[in-house]
Amino acid sequence: MSHVHTVVAGLVVALLAGGCSGGTAAVAEANDPAPELSAEPITDGLMAHRPAVPGVHGLITAGHPLASMAGMRILMQGGTAADAAVAVLATLNQVEPMMSGAGGNGFMTIYDAETDRVYSLNATGAAPKGLDPATITPDELNRGMTAGVVPGLFGGWIAMLERFGTMTLGQVLEPAIEYAERGHPLHAFVATSITRSRELFERYPSTAAVFLPDGEPPVEGQLFRYPDLARTFHKLVEAEETARLDGGSRTTGLRTAFNRFYRGDIARDMTRFYQRNGGLFTREDFAAYEPIWADPVHTTYRGYDVYSSPTTSRGGLEVVMQLNLIEGFDVASLGHNSAAALHLIAESIKVAKSDVYHFVTDPKHADMPTAGMTSKAFADTRRALISLDHAIPYPDHGAPPGAQSTSTSLGLTARGPVLAETAYPGSTTSFSIVDRQGNVVIATTTLGSGWGTGVVVGSTGLFFNNGTRIGSTSPYPDDVNYVRGGQIPILNNAPTLVMKDGEFFLALGTPGGETIGQTQFQVLLNVVDFDMSIQEAIEAPRLSLHADPSFYMPGAVVRVRVEGRVAPLVISRLAEMGHDVQAVREYSIGSMQGILRNPETGTMMAGADPRRMMYAVGW
Repeated sequence: MSHVHTVVAGLVVALLAGGCSGGTAAVAEANDPAPELSAEPITDGLMAHRPAVPGVHGLITAGHPLASMAGMRILMQGGTAADAAVAVLATLNQVEPMMSGAGGNGFMTIYDAETDRVYSLNATGAAPKGLDPATITPDELNRGMTAGVVPGLFGGWIAMLERFGTMTLGQVLEPAIEYAERGHPLHAFVATSITRSRELFERYPSTAAVFLPDGEPPVEGQLFRYPDLARTFHKLVEAEETARLDGGSRTTGLRTAFNRFYRGDIARDMTRFYQRNGGLFTREDFAAYEPIWADPVHTTYRGYDVYSSPTTSRGGLEVVMQLNLIEGFDVASLGHNSAAALHLIAESIKVAKSDVYHFVTDPKHADMPTAGMTSKAFADTRRALISLDHAIPYPDHGAPPGAQSTSTSLGLTARGPVLAETAYPGSTTSFSIVDRQGNVVIATTTLGSGWGTGVVVGSTGLFFNNGTRIGSTSPYPDDVNYVRGGQIPILNNAPTLVMKDGEFFLALGTPGGETIGQTQFQVLLNVVDFDMSIQEAIEAPRLSLHADPSFYMPGAVVRVRVEGRVAPLVISRLAEMGHDVQAVREYSIGSMQGILRNPETGTMMAGADPRRMMYAVGW
């Protein structure tokens, strides 16, 4: 039976210290209780906590102030959004080390002003070919030497620079190398994460050597350095510079750095480390990797063109499919965050997830009915499941045009999972950039769970993404996304670009694991349907859906978590409609960043979420 979970009275929620000055809050967990429910929303009349940031020549909004400024240094030196993106990524490797790094994975959605086209870059690696899930436990797929996938993100850096950059790898890595060698003050968010992960780090000497100096976790504000990571970056820059001194072009230099990482001495050292410690990676696993350029998934929504990441991201398809579903309802007339509007949002998320969790996989290993899933006709058939006045059970998947007849998840229910069904949570970062030429890069990158596999790979200073974990893979052996050697697991990353009348309108991206597609969906509705500014849209309270045992399973119990600033009477009404609803802390779901262009004035503003360390800068 649906119910409103008990909440703790008088809970004090730590908000941003300094508000408009860009201070950061203690990060709230989504399963923490909310403040005592009163009869009115807890807004104090404020529509936004921080100011939106204007830009004339360029804008960057990223997960940490130093990362945003690293990218801005590149823009001010004449670099493109792609050049700045690599500087941001390399700096995030250090300032958000539990969420992103060159050894992780990610997706980029890119608008190129010269060609007037939108591109998607898939920088995700596959599980080792030698992986046999029958011989490995779920815990071993989650953390440690037998977990993880080939690092895709560094290859994505190179691919982006090759196609849309103008600078050398050495130029764009300069800010990150400086921070790695000289250090930066450790943020409380990172220091707390290290302390909480102490037991994990102590299992692996290579990790403890970096993050437990002198055997103890570092403290907030401590000057923290990454000498091993600096040496890895220097090796890559050295490879590029040597190739150029030998007469090679800029592209030759970039490709030489790529080859040193995936096919040269760095790949050799990574392989040796794993083989000496019982791991599965081989030289062939690294050498086989190439980033993938693909067409983004696309739909129209109320006259706007929306682009996001294709498979092997489920989040991009989820955003597009949710928009197609809810387009059949006049959401704006229901009122922002009314019970009726939140009900339709939750039901659209529920129906879309039932399809993406059944069909989305590595397209090299199964046919993907992408066109059918994102079609308006398929949305019309699936929308018929949604009731206006009561919540439906989590449904079975539909039959999109082009889908092959396969075993259904209902058949898997009878047999049960081979691996434990509970998904391991993800840990991700995201950023958006617009340069003075109008080029746009939106990137969402991840190590999988916080700290990825938990293993710093030898002396590289890098973590790998633990993409073999349940969540990125399915626990059901007949599922298209069951963990398999050589297959790319699924991410939920969904950097999203919105165009209006052929011109850039909105860039959106967020971390949040399972909530990524859900958060971006709601923020996009805030802008398009409810006419909010970018900062208002980002800060507005939102909901997220979670499933027990997982979204792979029709009939799963779906809980709706709602941030505490939503009116208590709205939460009660959702419960009356049959939702299993839980009030959670006020700023606890996702951490959105975005850039919004005003079509009437042509001016742009960037927003950053107070829920984490997000920070926007403009030039």
